[in-house]
Amino acid sequence: WSVPVHYRVVPGATPKAAVFDGGKEILDGFIDAAKHLVKMGADGITTNCGFLSLFQEKMAEAVNVPVATSSLMQVKMVQSLLPKSKKVGILTIHKPSLKEEHLKAANVPLDTPIVGTENGKEFSRVILNDEKEMNIDLARQDHLDAAEELMKEHSNIGAIVMECTNMSPFAADVRKKFEVPVFNIYTFIEWFQSGLLPTRFNPDHDDPRK
Repeated sequence: WSVPVHYRVVPGATPKAAVFDGGKEILDGFIDAAKHLVKMGADGITTNCGFLSLFQEKMAEAVNVPVATSSLMQVKMVQSLLPKSKKVGILTIHKPSLKEEHLKAANVPLDTPIVGTENGKEFSRVILNDEKEMNIDLARQDHLDAAEELMKEHSNIGAIVMECTNMSPFAADVRKKFEVPVFNIYTFIEWFQSGLLPTRFNPDHDDPRK
């Protein structure tokens, strides 16, 4: 990250709990963690799973700083950048689990094209099962295959938003092969943070000698 970051681990917040169980048992843990981070001096809060869009409203109400729970929150904004003939497509770690309520919570249009990596050889299995090792080449191919499926099923894809935080390292590969903009949690949080701590264009202003 381009700025200092505080981290807090939420007990019980496994990938399966977030993706398959709708986060039912871990919301309170995320709220407690957010409050702790704010006490540490955090000026904004994010989570590390796109499925946690379900927590957006309650977490935002619980702390007095801005909250960005999900990469999916970018979809509507990215769509506004495209011509009407083009659509944003979503890559997710597990399409069957990405429900209407997740999309609504992130203000994602319900007709947004979605493809998952769950049928791949490596990425979804490793992340969702909390395995300790990943074959990066196979995981990269899973993303390329899913993006290709998305582009073939929907010829009007003008940009891609990656739902899963762990997809971010593969964004450049997808962008290079399919030549469409690719957005992920990294792009979202860099934008988010740029408002929390805007660039100062007159550095002398901070110099007490001036």
